[in-house]
Amino acid sequence: MAITSFFDDSNNTLNINIENQFDFSKHQDFKDTYNKLTDTGIKFVVDLSKASHMDSSALGMILLLREHANVNKGSVVISKPSDSVYKVLEIAQFQKLIDIQR
Repeated sequence: MAITSFFDDSNNTLNINIENQFDFSKHQDFKDTYNKLTDTGIKFVVDLSKASHMDSSALGMILLLREHANVNKGSVVISKPSDSVYKVLEIAQFQKLIDIQR
């Protein structure tokens, strides 16, 4: 499976790990990882260290996650994007929208 997740109760964080291609084929799996979490203040960490590729639909999916988090007074962090994925994020100027931790 290219998307795995685990919730850390100790710091109210959902960690979402994405491997290989992050594209539209992952849309439903990605959405399913967070959609039922509506508690206030959850931090969503999207780990892209093992993602080899990201397309524009993946950018849209992250924006939908950001919207979900904002409604519930939460936050989104993109963690450890690979170099090729970071270039896509940089071109899209995501650093202005979301905390990216390299």
